[in-house]
Amino acid sequence: MADSRETALILDLSLRLGEMLLSNGAGAADVTATMHSVAYHLGVRNPIVDVTFTSLSMSYQSIEDDVPVVMMRQVKQRDIDYEDLTRIDHLVRDLLADRIDLVEARATVARISSSGHARHRWAVTVSIGVMSAGVGLMLGGNALVVLIAFVAAMMIDRTQMFLHRQRLPNFYQQVAGGAVATLLALGAAAAELDVDPSVVVTANIIMLLSGIGFMGGLQDALSGFYVTAGARMTEALLSTSGIIAGVSGGLALGDVIGVDIGRLEPGRGGLATVAMISLGAAIAAAAFAFSAYSPKRILIPIALIAAVAISITYGVEGAGFGRTWSVTLAALFIGLVSYSVSGRVKVPPLVVVVSAIVPMLPGLSIYRGLSLMAEGGATSQGIFAIITAASVAIALASGVILGEFIAQPLKREARKLEGRLAGPRLVGPFRARPKS
Repeated sequence: MADSRETALILDLSLRLGEMLLSNGAGAADVTATMHSVAYHLGVRNPIVDVTFTSLSMSYQSIEDDVPVVMMRQVKQRDIDYEDLTRIDHLVRDLLADRIDLVEARATVARISSSGHARHRWAVTVSIGVMSAGVGLMLGGNALVVLIAFVAAMMIDRTQMFLHRQRLPNFYQQVAGGAVATLLALGAAAAELDVDPSVVVTANIIMLLSGIGFMGGLQDALSGFYVTAGARMTEALLSTSGIIAGVSGGLALGDVIGVDIGRLEPGRGGLATVAMISLGAAIAAAAFAFSAYSPKRILIPIALIAAVAISITYGVEGAGFGRTWSVTLAALFIGLVSYSVSGRVKVPPLVVVVSAIVPMLPGLSIYRGLSLMAEGGATSQGIFAIITAASVAIALASGVILGEFIAQPLKREARKLEGRLAGPRLVGPFRARPKS
C-alpha cells in the first residue's frame, strides 16, 4: 500500500495521463480504464474516478478513518494529436509491464506534454489540402476540381488558424470554413471554369465534419457515460451547424447574384469508377492521419483499410441495401481489422478507426440537403437528406464500435476491470496487471 505522498503522486500521474487521452479524442471509458489500471498497478486500490467532458477527478481513501485524497484536472484545450496519443499509450503499456517506474513515468509525461512536433505546421496544412483533393477525386471531380479543392482546403485551414488565434469559438471557425468553400465554388462557377463547383463544396465539407466528435460521443453513450456523450454530441452538432450556416450563407449569396453552383448527385462524374473512388478514399484517409500527427508507419495501412472499406460501401449499396447499411458494414470491417493492424504497428486502434472513416463521412448528404432547401420547393427532401446524413454518422460510429467489440478478446483479467466499464478499448491497456 502506498503512503500519502506516493498516493498523491500516483493520482497526479493518473490524472495527467487521463487529461492527455481525453483532450486527444479518447472515449471516457478508455480514459477511466487507463486511470484505474495505472493506479491499481502502482498500489492504489479501488480509487474513485470521475470523467466528464471538461474535467477529471480522482479520490482515494485507504481506510475509513483517513482523510481522503482528492485531486482534479481540467481539460482546457482539445487538439487531435495522434502522436501524443500514441506516446501516452506506449507509456502506459511500459508502466504496466514494469519497464519504467513512477518517477520515470512522471518525467516522461512532462516531456510529452511540453514538447512540440517534429512535423511542421505548414506540412499539416498541405496534408489537409491533399485530403480534400482525395475526396474530390473520390466524388468524380476532374483535375481542375481536385486542384481547387486542394487550394480551398488550405485556405480554410489558414482562415481557421487565424480565427483560433483571435480566440473565436469553434462554431464561428466552422461558419468561416463553410463560407470560404462555398465562395470559392461560386467564383469557379462565375468564371465558367470546366469544373463541378458542387464537388468543391462537398470535398471541403468532409474536411470540416466532426467525425471524431460523433465517434467519441457514441462510444461514451454505449459505454454508459451519458453526460460525457451528451457533451460530445452537442459539440459535434454545434460544429456541424456552423458548417451548415456557412454553406447556406454562400448558397444564398449565389442565389442573390444569380450564380448556381449546382447539386452533386450520387453516382455522377466521369472519373467515379470503383477504382478511382478507392484511390481517392485512400489518399483522403492517409492525408487526414498525417494532418493529425499520426506516426508515418501507419499511413499505408490506413490507406489500404479505407480503400477496402469504401469499396465495401459502394458494393453493398449497389446491391440495393441502401446507404446506411452499406456504411455500417464498411465501418464494421474497419472495427474488425483495426485492432489487429494497430497492434502490429504499435498505435492505438482509435488512430486507425477515425482516419479510415473520414472518406465515408456524410458531406454529400449534408450538401444535397442544403442545396435542396435553398431551392425553396424541395424543403422536405432537403430535411430528409440532412436526416440521412445524421443516420450515416451514427451508422459509422456504431459499426466501428461493434467491430471492436467482436475483435477484442476479453481476457479474464480484463473482465474484472470492465465489470462497470463495458466497451472495447480504442486507447489504453487491454488488461490491468497488479503490482507484484
